[in-house]
Amino acid sequence: MTGQPAPNWSSDEMMTIAAARALRDGARCFVGIGRPSTAANLARRTHAPDLVLIYESGTIGAKPGRLPLSIGDGVLAETADTVVPVPEIFNYWLQPGRIDVGFLGAAQIDRYGNINTTVIGDDYTDPKVRLPGAGGAPEIAASCREVIVIVQHSRRAFVDRVDFVTSVGFGSGPGDRERLGLTGRGPVLVITDLGLLEPDPRTAELTLTQVHPGVDPEQVRAATGWPLAVAAELRTTAPPTADELVALRDLQSPNRQA
Repeated sequence: MTGQPAPNWSSDEMMTIAAARALRDGARCFVGIGRPSTAANLARRTHAPDLVLIYESGTIGAKPGRLPLSIGDGVLAETADTVVPVPEIFNYWLQPGRIDVGFLGAAQIDRYGNINTTVIGDDYTDPKVRLPGAGGAPEIAASCREVIVIVQHSRRAFVDRVDFVTSVGFGSGPGDRERLGLTGRGPVLVITDLGLLEPDPRTAELTLTQVHPGVDPEQVRAATGWPLAVAAELRTTAPPTADELVALRDLQSPNRQA
């Protein structure tokens, strides 16, 4: 990689590239579909060629040549090191803590990193919006050694309290994961189009630790549905390099073949 910053890029591209950078080479990554899948596949094409992609459908070590349309996309099985039954993914790989990082999206996320992908509104039986649901996300959030979340930053998504807890982050604060018997560390990083948030080691509350180039911390606070804490030593994300941007755009090209 050249390491030279790319001249033109969007906030969505910055978010995806920041998410890809967060994945270390050689890690075992349980990948959610959508933005997590894009970032994970980008990481494999840039700095982490030995990143092991695991999808809920039972594919381990998938190496798709294009972005999969779903966890059931045939390209995942065709390019995987192995394919195992779905119960084995959960009972043998996920629940015993054999997967390093779970990579999830969210419709809502709150100050303690709890995720909602189930319903918007107070009435579960008659919600304002019924979302896709849980899938394997609750198990991923519970049992992966650590969790990374990627989501667009807005007051609609970043709420003081989620309407429904689909996947537990830190519950209502420190000690809740242990009380619930959840073995993983929980969300260690939330990546948005504005910056990066990490849980405070004392309070477990999400704290802004990094902003993307050109973003003011007050802009992030205004897009958050609670009084967002900002780290004393706030950092700025390195802009995308030309190589990262070329790799991402090639990956997202509608003409790309598997």
